[in-house]
Amino acid sequence: MILLIAVLAGFTTGMVVMWARRQSYRPPDLQYIWLVFLAYLPQFAILYIPGIRQQVSDLWAAVLLTASQLLLLGFAWLNRKLPGMLILLLGAALNFAVMTANGGFMPISPQTASRFLTREELNEISLGERIGIKDILLEPQDTRFEILADRFLPPAWSTYQVAFSLGDVFLAAGVFWLLARVPGKDTLPERILI
Repeated sequence: MILLIAVLAGFTTGMVVMWARRQSYRPPDLQYIWLVFLAYLPQFAILYIPGIRQQVSDLWAAVLLTASQLLLLGFAWLNRKLPGMLILLLGAALNFAVMTANGGFMPISPQTASRFLTREELNEISLGERIGIKDILLEPQDTRFEILADRFLPPAWSTYQVAFSLGDVFLAAGVFWLLARVPGKDTLPERILI
């Protein structure tokens, strides 16, 4: 959700700035965009195709999630010269580090999960068990790189509760910067430069 907000906010900001300058908005020239779609494919299949989640073992889910993270890192690295992409790369690297260190899944504590799961739902999940696609329920003391885990939450008054990590914050900041960037003089249309 934090990434969706960053995309919408970055795109809107970029559009407004360019409208104020009476120029048309140009999306970033992303190379190898197919890597993003390829990286998201396993997560999409596990989340949206009925019955797939139950058929994919934890081992294969971890392998697919790790491969997905590697593809995203590759995409960010190949586009690293674009504004905001190094911040996005840092976020992807932080998420990759914590997930790899915790068996291929993003750790989340019972305390954090209790903000968006009912007590009954939480009681049915054992420590070390997967929640959703990418999360695994772990106590903070059993989590490697716990500071990088899904530990942040929207304000309690928000109707949409979902946990996110420090890496997700950097990913969102990078996406925002990438989409909201304002071109320099060398990228202004010729009619403006004259």
